[in-house]
Amino acid sequence: MKIEVTAFPRTQQGTGASRRLRGSGRVPGIIYGSNQAATPVELDHNALFRHLKLEAFHASVLDMTVDGTKERVLLRDFQMHPWKQQILHVDFQRIDPTKKIHMRVPLHFMNQEISVGVKTGGGVVSHTMNEIEVQCLPDNLPEYIEVDLKNAQLNDIIHVNDLNMPEGVEPVPKLKADNPPVASIHVPKVAAVEEEGAAPTTEITGQTPAEAAAAAAEADKGEKKE
Repeated sequence: MKIEVTAFPRTQQGTGASRRLRGSGRVPGIIYGSNQAATPVELDHNALFRHLKLEAFHASVLDMTVDGTKERVLLRDFQMHPWKQQILHVDFQRIDPTKKIHMRVPLHFMNQEISVGVKTGGGVVSHTMNEIEVQCLPDNLPEYIEVDLKNAQLNDIIHVNDLNMPEGVEPVPKLKADNPPVASIHVPKVAAVEEEGAAPTTEITGQTPAEAAAAAAEADKGEKKE
């Protein structure tokens, strides 16, 4: 998904200038990286707010135009007002197409409802991770990574190294070494407890409840005499 962003050079800086900028419907920001000087910029608040609602905006290489010049950047950080729906500041990082980047990418869990462990085993899928940090060249950055659970059995645990990564993409070294769980399928705890605590069944003898109770009492007396 190609996402284009327009920014404008920001000439005034400082707390007061940023406050006035926000009051005019703009967001102060900065572009840094790729061995270039940091560039203060400003962006239209409403356009940026719409972009931030897109999942892909947070995990894609963005095409940014600043004063007629185009460059490729990543969203690295943004700050929101504590209670208002207002963006206070945004940071972008320039990329070098020849150098690998580290980026958090969303996980999309597929075929959960028809998973073997869910459909025939009565299990429930539990997500341990909803995003994963990967490393790759900018042009190989995926918008998301699929986790296909169709063939997952009851009590299966899917780990980071079990994921089918796109070509040229891999987990960052720490994740690859630790190999933490991503998702699992288990019977819900409440259901398991209820099953374990179920009342034991008795053999049907054809006796009425009163006859069964009397027979049990006679048997108990006989055991005491012995």
